[in-house]
Amino acid sequence: MAEHNTEAVVNAMITEMQRQVPSGGVKTIYIGGGSPSSLSRELLLLLVYQAAKQCPDAEEFTVEINPGQADMELLFELRNAGVNRLSIGAQSFIQRELDFLGRKYDTKAIDQTIRQARNTGFDNISMDLIFAVPGSDPDSWKRNLNRAAELAVEHISAYSLTYEHGTPLSRDLDAGMVKPVDEETDREMYYIAIDELERTGIHQYEISNFAKPGFQCRHNLNYWANGSYFGIGPGAASYLRGTRSTNYADIKKYTDAAAKGENTAQETETLSEIERACETAVLNLRRRCGIETAEFERKTGFDALRLFAEPVSNYQRQGLIKVENGRICLTRDALVIADSILCDFSTV
Repeated sequence: MAEHNTEAVVNAMITEMQRQVPSGGVKTIYIGGGSPSSLSRELLLLLVYQAAKQCPDAEEFTVEINPGQADMELLFELRNAGVNRLSIGAQSFIQRELDFLGRKYDTKAIDQTIRQARNTGFDNISMDLIFAVPGSDPDSWKRNLNRAAELAVEHISAYSLTYEHGTPLSRDLDAGMVKPVDEETDREMYYIAIDELERTGIHQYEISNFAKPGFQCRHNLNYWANGSYFGIGPGAASYLRGTRSTNYADIKKYTDAAAKGENTAQETETLSEIERACETAVLNLRRRCGIETAEFERKTGFDALRLFAEPVSNYQRQGLIKVENGRICLTRDALVIADSILCDFSTV
């Protein structure tokens, strides 16, 4: 994106933020969904300072950065602006895998970024890792996990490599230029992540997320609880008291609407009570603590065990769901096929 377009988008985001977000009550801020640190220093700090000003009650303020994209000076400025959590898109500690993924940094840049973050006062650092990269195996994945543990980060998100339609990676796959990791090995790697991280004191709390005690991502916990959130920027989604909206993805339409003081949402949908209950169940089940039935009934007005009696019963018989201590949870065996299971809770 050209610099002038980037500046226009950031200014539009600030306008939208001032118009949409209340000046109190917002508990978490997350600047990400791309590479915020690829913005110019001035634009990133402008966005960060405005977010901090707009949300003075925020207890967790995360900014995503890529290794090598933020120097000590910028990290100091982010910390002084109120950012207290970094999410670092490391992806891998194996250079061959970084090259395959098209990353423009080396493994030394990951170490350096974490060291600099510590030296500037960040004590809450998350790291993204990707497994099932072509050419990888369970042993190489263990090395990645062990290196992350050695760096003592507080939080890890681990995702299997996906081949999204229309991307260069997907086209290479279709052309036979890429040999994906087989499904059995992919699943083995997933369970290796659970076990290896647990062994080092980093516990799974959601299907793809792991944290040391007290360092679960509060922003995402609110999302999985089906709490309200504001999404700012082109294509951003918001969810407020049962109404879901999505901003214009087209940059010109988005910036023009913001400049005119108009609604930047392209689509708005108000969910019925039953739709909200189903969405809450699907999101709750992603958590290892699952659906807390008392909390679910308080929030939705529905008894989860009655509302979802059929899928709960079916998956209990298969050993994929357990009901105990007032909770409905996925079992360990269910985690690798969670998406297909959750589909059965999306409607009643």
